[in-house]
Amino acid sequence: MLGLIDLLLPGMHWDALRVLIWVPFVALALDWWRGEPPVAVHPVVWMGKALHWCGERWAPLAPVPRDFRAFWCMALAWCVLAGVVMAAAWGLQWLALRFHDVIAAALLGVLLKPMLSWRMLHDEVLAVEAALARSLPEGRAQLARLVSRDVSELTAEQVRESAIESLAENLNDSVVAPLFWFVLLGLPGAALYRLANTADAMWGYPGMHGGRYWQWAGKWAARADDVLSWLPARITALLLAVLARGLSPAALARQARRTPSPNSGWPMAAMALALGVRLGKPGVYVLNASARDPGPLDTRRAAKLGSLVALSLIPLAVGAHLLITIVSAWVVA
Repeated sequence: MLGLIDLLLPGMHWDALRVLIWVPFVALALDWWRGEPPVAVHPVVWMGKALHWCGERWAPLAPVPRDFRAFWCMALAWCVLAGVVMAAAWGLQWLALRFHDVIAAALLGVLLKPMLSWRMLHDEVLAVEAALARSLPEGRAQLARLVSRDVSELTAEQVRESAIESLAENLNDSVVAPLFWFVLLGLPGAALYRLANTADAMWGYPGMHGGRYWQWAGKWAARADDVLSWLPARITALLLAVLARGLSPAALARQARRTPSPNSGWPMAAMALALGVRLGKPGVYVLNASARDPGPLDTRRAAKLGSLVALSLIPLAVGAHLLITIVSAWVVA
């Protein structure tokens, strides 16, 4: 049985560790300092274009009952894209690790950065609050950049709730989960997760969306994202609970189960309980129903709490890499 470090640099466990422990710090620092790379060179944009191309060819234009052809075509497309993405990431990682430790860590940090995005999420959520302070229509329009739900009938309180929920959910999808999979599988793991999450966002609908029927065509993508997000979502909720100085695990689990998603309910419920506010999606679920409606300061509190979670990931990643290295060395020995 080979560990991650063996796959990265066979027989050089501690040398690899000296590189890996710096990569999350470099990636998060670049994210906060520079934000997103240009669209033309953004690998997630390339993934999105490939996913769109596949969807245009195999997702049906009208509802089709038990459409196994669409299911298997899109499942195969997902697997092929996953293989291409992971192979490309592994090749880039292998090249980066040929350099001196400092250069290798810097290069891997640059390569990991597009797989995560906290600064953009942080700024977009605060932009919703700023727009809402000007007018409700501006707040709705700004929120529409973040969520796929219909925002045309939302009240000011519901716009704010949706923004805070989006921050909590995407704190997992855009920060915690990519770093989790990087720690376990290196750059290929982070790239695989980013493809899976993007595919779910584009394909994972239970019916018609964007002129295509996704009930069967998007089922594989939705389930793959559920599997890859399962543990990171709960880690995100745990970190929010710890940084909020303790939440009842029973209350957190009870609230998380109120949402239809097996994963997104956990960070959203943790955020609702941490802030002491009510969050919900009209006609679907309500979290922490007995609490007050969130106010303008709660959006800023949520953003600050998310930043603390992102910062806490740096020492946690170092500790996880150290543990993997020790276990890998012990197994090989």
